[in-house]
Amino acid sequence: MGYEVQIAGGNNTGLSSLVLGLKGELIFPRVISPFKIKEDFFKYSVPKTKTSLGINYLRRSQLYELLSGSALFGYNWNSNRYITYNINPISINYSSLSNTTQEFDDILNQNPFLRQSFEQGFISGLTFSFNYNGMVDVNNPNQFYLNSTIDVAGNSISLFAKEQMQGSPKTFLGLEYAQYARVDMDLRFHHNFGKSRGQTLATRLFAGYGLAYGNSEILPFVKQFSSGGPYSVRAFRIRSLGPGTYSVNTDDNVDENFFDQTGNIRLEANIEYRFPIYSFLKGALFADAGNVWNSKANPVFDGKDIFTSNFINELGMGAGVGLRIDLQGFVIRFDLAAPFHDPSLPEGERFDFKIDKPILNFAIGYSF
Repeated sequence: MGYEVQIAGGNNTGLSSLVLGLKGELIFPRVISPFKIKEDFFKYSVPKTKTSLGINYLRRSQLYELLSGSALFGYNWNSNRYITYNINPISINYSSLSNTTQEFDDILNQNPFLRQSFEQGFISGLTFSFNYNGMVDVNNPNQFYLNSTIDVAGNSISLFAKEQMQGSPKTFLGLEYAQYARVDMDLRFHHNFGKSRGQTLATRLFAGYGLAYGNSEILPFVKQFSSGGPYSVRAFRIRSLGPGTYSVNTDDNVDENFFDQTGNIRLEANIEYRFPIYSFLKGALFADAGNVWNSKANPVFDGKDIFTSNFINELGMGAGVGLRIDLQGFVIRFDLAAPFHDPSLPEGERFDFKIDKPILNFAIGYSF
């Protein structure tokens, strides 16, 4: 279960998300495969075969509800103390949009790209991830973390798909399926110092790219990238940054309280100084930067969503202070942040530290 909420100053309205999930896993301490694999192939540890079934419920306040189910079959193994591999040759997801508000229905009618991203709710493919976790070495003052995932969907299922009519997307078992490739990288570095190394300088860099092809013109909504919120650029509202320099505030056809802004490219960078205050209370000073873009123009955004070589000047930036209640690893986090560079504003007006319009973030756990 997860929860994130923001309280914004000025004319901004707080948005919240509720996520509920139930997942069952069955893990076998060996490789179950139709192909014979030598036992000494995995030298460090015994590989595991994992199967799982899950269901998730997402409610976006005053927007919509999204119910999704997943099934997975795959393997994971450690090559040493720090490195873990995961490969899932069978990964199936299905999502269904429901209980949409009239305002959100109007947005879908005006944005056919967004509507299509919800319609292709059937995803079947393969995922592979590499994880290096240097955080397990608690005695090392310099800790690295890297996670990279490759997600490819729709290729094998396209061999059995049917085309309902000329020019329309193909279906499998009566369901319109998605076809895409997606890759992302999450890199973190923590430097611990001070008395008993109770202070930390934490940094993070995230990059992601998704390419829709074949049966899809756009990534499924659940696979698109977004920026802004308690686990992202905290000075901007949840999923409100971008794409590119687009501004929902200047679009008379869109109610800003009912709009999720997404793209198929995402870049983010964060830096945070963490320090103890008293007992389980800890403080933080931080700065965030990031945005999302599209590699293929969505007509709704008038070309402002396209990724270009000028992307550095299109990053949303903010800074703030934080208070954390750390109860033996269970962290309740409050972050107060204000933007100082808003890419949705005209050039020459983007740098403006709006300390009078802060956003209060509440979340469970550290952001990175």
